[in-house]
Amino acid sequence: MGRRVIRRVYIIGNGAAGAENQCFGLVRALGLSHLQTLYRVIRPKGGINMRLQWLPVSLHKRLENVRKLIYGDTLPTQIVVRGQKLMPLPAEVQDILEANAKHIATLSCEAFAKDGPSLVVASGRDTISISSSIKQLAPEYVFTVQIQHPRSRLDRFDLVITPRHDYYPLTSEGQKQIPWLLRRWITPRTSPERHVVLTVGALHQADSNALKDAAYTWHDELATLPRPLLVVNVGGPTGHCRYGTDLALELTALLLNIVPTCGSIRVSFSRRTPCQVSDIIREELGNHPKVRIWNGEGPNPHMGHLALADAFVVTADSVSMLSEACSTGKPVYVIGAERCTWKFRDFHRSLKNRGVVRPFTGKEDISESWSYSPLNDTKEAAAQVIKALAERGWSLPS
Repeated sequence: MGRRVIRRVYIIGNGAAGAENQCFGLVRALGLSHLQTLYRVIRPKGGINMRLQWLPVSLHKRLENVRKLIYGDTLPTQIVVRGQKLMPLPAEVQDILEANAKHIATLSCEAFAKDGPSLVVASGRDTISISSSIKQLAPEYVFTVQIQHPRSRLDRFDLVITPRHDYYPLTSEGQKQIPWLLRRWITPRTSPERHVVLTVGALHQADSNALKDAAYTWHDELATLPRPLLVVNVGGPTGHCRYGTDLALELTALLLNIVPTCGSIRVSFSRRTPCQVSDIIREELGNHPKVRIWNGEGPNPHMGHLALADAFVVTADSVSMLSEACSTGKPVYVIGAERCTWKFRDFHRSLKNRGVVRPFTGKEDISESWSYSPLNDTKEAAAQVIKALAERGWSLPS
């Protein structure tokens, strides 16, 4: 039975915090963080390459090789992953290697006889070709989990984990929004297959043990603040949730309305927050005695905020930040949900129907708490991975 126990975990990332955090969260929930190795999909950088991020990675690299043959290596040799800012890594991750399907498949084949099968966990569009190729090259030696919907040919993976709102195009409401001529091009086109695990939101690392550790680490700085402590998490506009300075002005006005009901307010920005948004918030709130805005320097207080806050205000654009906050069981207020379109509107409707969020109106009394059944997507997804492994005759280390 020893050879049927998962002994190696390969995480395939793209450098985007929202994607990689889901991989780390799932592996953590499986209790396999000590076995993980991170590989990242790396794209060429410089010049026209920044305009070619929409291309499949393999094609992008081939075009770059052609460019070098014609013009020489005149661009900077620095490499970049998809997106401008990379997420900080868990302590278990020491080095980052470039993702190569043949290399990982070979490692898995060679290790099978001695160590047993390998688990491959990937997330993000750029990782799809890598993880599916690993599965194709070493089908008997790996179990592949693709997080986020790969859009087509789901049978390339052993398990797909994706939010329910990814299937919004199949609903009657979603169909009405798609012009008839475009319907065959909008994915997904079929209902979830047996090996598809549906979640409400995004997977993450903010489980109970992580929050307990964060509460201890940040106790001296956060636990002694006047209560209630309101944490405000600000993301950034997306293609389906557009905003700018208008939302920043609205947010600051509403926060000033509820300041009398708060003991303290902590504000954090994400890697996607535009400068014009953060600048307005700093200008309007930065000098208020109850407000402290993290300047991005030193340890990131995000986990401490999740652990020790009494309530949250979160911008509607970030599925990840909302999923984390809604897993705490503490009041979560959302601003900007009316600006979200397409499947993200469906996501917010789902949260509202479950009673896990309320719209931020500026009339709240933050000292008044309310409760709900917290989201538990990561743990539930991990249970489905364990079940699927068992059906194959494999298991996790005891």
